[in-house]
Amino acid sequence: MKHKQIAGLLSDPRFVRRRAIWTVAAIVVILLVIGVIAYTRSGQRTEIAIGNGTFSARIARTEAARAKGLAGVTSLDANQAMLFVFKTDGKWQIWMKDMKIPIDIVWLDSAKKVVYIVPNAPFQAGTDTIYTPGLDARYVLELPAGTAANNAIHMGDIANFTISMNGIE
Repeated sequence: MKHKQIAGLLSDPRFVRRRAIWTVAAIVVILLVIGVIAYTRSGQRTEIAIGNGTFSARIARTEAARAKGLAGVTSLDANQAMLFVFKTDGKWQIWMKDMKIPIDIVWLDSAKKVVYIVPNAPFQAGTDTIYTPGLDARYVLELPAGTAANNAIHMGDIANFTISMNGIE
């Protein structure tokens, strides 16, 4: 008797319609979650070729991420970097608040050309040193101290990287 009731329920058009709606809704939710995860992961890092080096750079797209930068980081591998991305060109300042390591700071214009470099920017506990470029820039690249010299990164060099400008604040 129970099997006949279940068979009858499964053939009821209302049940079939509800099941189809729930199945489609579940598929849509799964695809949205996968898309969000893929989008989030795809925009977090990029490979940057500049001078004689290639670097894996974390991307700072938001004001909060740019304000934090590398603050609190105690070491940075020779091929690691952070790339600050801005919506517009400007004399974007970099401050050394809460920095634990010295870095090279490289400003790039919208064509990704090096327009200013501060080599070996020291960190000093308790100070908020600010560095300002001489020219407008769209990107700022932070590298381990000595990297610009060791990889022949000079004014006028062109960096090669690809990023999406989606999500830049």
